[in-house]
Amino acid sequence: MSLLMPKRTKYRKAQRGRLKGVAQAGNEVAFGDYGIQALEPAWITAEQIEAARQAIVRELERNSKVWIRIFPDKPITKKPAESRMGKGKGDVEDWVAVVRPGRILFEIAGVGREQAERVAQLVSYKLPIHVRLRERLRLGGEK
Repeated sequence: MSLLMPKRTKYRKAQRGRLKGVAQAGNEVAFGDYGIQALEPAWITAEQIEAARQAIVRELERNSKVWIRIFPDKPITKKPAESRMGKGKGDVEDWVAVVRPGRILFEIAGVGREQAERVAQLVSYKLPIHVRLRERLRLGGEK
């Protein structure tokens, strides 16, 4: 199985749900200086999150810090190829994080603006959605 997955869940299999609306929570940069924000709705797999995290860590120096603000807690099931209809829901194949537009995916601290833009570019290559760089709002509304 994958690296990122819940230790235990209330239910083994989940319904698909809808990717409608915008992020109600997790849509502000809270921990770091810069955040990478989703602009589209999607299911981000555990492998995609890990690939993006590795790309961030490779680009940053030792004194920088990274926060992962999403977690893949939704099980995705799949039936075997060429199996007949019926016979119940398939086995859990993957874990995904449900991401809606506006959600902050990653946050970084200890970097300059140019390096943060470079990190956001590298992360966008690893994810199936468009993202943008958000700067943390300081007190008084200034950046």
